[in-house]
Amino acid sequence: MPTALFDWLSHGLAQASYGQMALVLLVVCQLTMMSSTLYLHRSATHRGVDFHPVVSHWFRFWNWLSTGMVTREWVAIHRKHHAKCETAEDPHSPRIKGLSNVLWRGVDLYREAALDKDMLEQYGKGTPNDWVEKNVYTKHPILGVSILLLIYVSLFGAPGLTLWALHMCWMPLHGAGIINGLGHWFGYRNFDTSDAATNLLPWGFWIGGEELHNNHHAFPSSAKFALRKYEFDVGWLVISVLSKMHLAKVLRVAPELDIRPNIKVPDSETLRAIMTHRWQVATDYFHVVLKPQFRQDAKNLPRRLRNAFRSEGKWLDEGHREKLHRFVEESPQLATLMAYRARLLAIYELKSAEVDAKMMALRTWCAEAESSGIAALEEFSFRLKAYALVPART
Repeated sequence: MPTALFDWLSHGLAQASYGQMALVLLVVCQLTMMSSTLYLHRSATHRGVDFHPVVSHWFRFWNWLSTGMVTREWVAIHRKHHAKCETAEDPHSPRIKGLSNVLWRGVDLYREAALDKDMLEQYGKGTPNDWVEKNVYTKHPILGVSILLLIYVSLFGAPGLTLWALHMCWMPLHGAGIINGLGHWFGYRNFDTSDAATNLLPWGFWIGGEELHNNHHAFPSSAKFALRKYEFDVGWLVISVLSKMHLAKVLRVAPELDIRPNIKVPDSETLRAIMTHRWQVATDYFHVVLKPQFRQDAKNLPRRLRNAFRSEGKWLDEGHREKLHRFVEESPQLATLMAYRARLLAIYELKSAEVDAKMMALRTWCAEAESSGIAALEEFSFRLKAYALVPART
C-alpha cells in the first residue's frame, strides 16, 4: 500500500494525532449540545431567548448537519412532554415507559412520537417554515449527518468513522437518555413540581445546563436554568456572551422572590408572586408545615413510604400508595395539614380571569390558617402573605 494512502487512511487529510481527534470530537459534540439547548430548547420551544437571524440559522444548520433532527418535530415533542408530563401521553416519561426504556431507547421513542401528525400540528406551531427548512432540513434530514460522515472520514481517515459513530451517540445518550431518563428519576429537587423532574450534578459542563431539569420544569420559559448560588448553567453563560455582542435577546428569566416585612393581609403583590412561584409555595409548605409533623408521626412507617410522602405517593404502586394515604387519614393533625395544602393549591386552578375570587380564597385561607391553633400553619401564612416579586432589572 502506498505510503500516502496509508497515511490518509490512518490520520486523514488533517494528519491529526488520536489525542487531537478526541479533542475535536469533544468540541464538536459540545457545539451540538449547545445548538440543542440554546436554539431548539430555550429559543424555539419555550421562547425564553431570541437569537440574531445569523446565529439562529447557524444553529439550525448545525443541528441538521450533526443530528438530523427536524426543528418542528423536536419542538412539538418537547412541548407535549411538558403538557402531558408523567402521563401515558408523555412521549418519554421514565415513570410511565420505564427508566431503561428511556435511557437506551430514547431515539426510538422520539421517532415514534414524530410520526403523530396531529401532535406535530398541535404543538409544533411557530417553528421555522422557510424554503430551506421545508426543502432541505425537513425533507432531507439524513443528508446532513451523511455529509458529516464524509467530513470526518476525509479529515481523519478510518478513525473518522469511529468519531462519527461516537458523535451520533452523543445526543441520544445525553439528551434522550440522561436528561429525559435520569433527569426524571435521580437527583435533587429545588421545587416540588407535579412531575418527577430532578437536577443532576455534576453534569453541567457536559450537557449544556440541561442537568438543571427540575429548575426548568418549575420555570419552563426561563432562558436561565441555574436558580441557586451553587448551580452553574453553561448554556446561560453562552447566552450572556451572545447578548453582550447583541446577538441574543433574553425574553424571560425566572423572577426572584422577595419576603416583605409587616404584611397584614395578602395583597395584589402577594397574589402575583404566589401565582408565579407556585412550586416555591408548594416547596415551602412542605418544609415549614408538613415535614416536621410527618417526622413526628411517621417514625414507624417503612422507609419506602416515608420517602414517597413528599410526592404524596404519586410514583408508588397502587398498593403502597393506598397504605400511605391510609396512614395520613389515620393521623388527624397530618390529615388537617394535607387538607390545607389541597385548598391552597386549588387556588391556582381558578380561572385566570377570576382575580377577585383568587384574592378572596387566598385571604380566607390565610385567616383560617392563622386561627387554626397550629403553629406551623400560622408561621407559613405569615410568610406567604409577605411574598412579592423582585422588580426585574433593566
